[in-house]
Amino acid sequence: MEQNKQKLPNSTATLVLGMLSMVFCWGYLILPIILSIISLSISKKAIALVKEDPERYFGYSNIKTGRICAYIGISLSIIWILYCLVAAFIYGTSAFNFGFAFGNL
Repeated sequence: MEQNKQKLPNSTATLVLGMLSMVFCWGYLILPIILSIISLSISKKAIALVKEDPERYFGYSNIKTGRICAYIGISLSIIWILYCLVAAFIYGTSAFNFGFAFGNL
C-alpha cells in the first residue's frame, strides 16, 4: 500500500518558494510578496488534491511548511515595507526642517 502513494505535485516548489520569500524579504520590496502568493496558490491546489484522496499522496508536510514560510515571508515583507515608508517620512521631514533651520531653503 505504501508503494502506491505518489509524491504530491509541486510540494517541493511550494517549500522552496516559501523559503525564498523569507530570504528575500529584507532586500526587496515586492519580490517576496509575489513568491509568497505563488507558493500559496500552488499549495491550495495541492491541498485540494489531498482532500480528494488523502491515501494517494505523500509530501503533505512540505506543503504545510511551505505555507507557513510563505505567511512568514508576507508578514516580514509588509513589516519591511512599513519600516521603509516610516523611515522615508521621518528622514524626509527632518531633512526638510533642517534646511529651514539654516536658511538653505
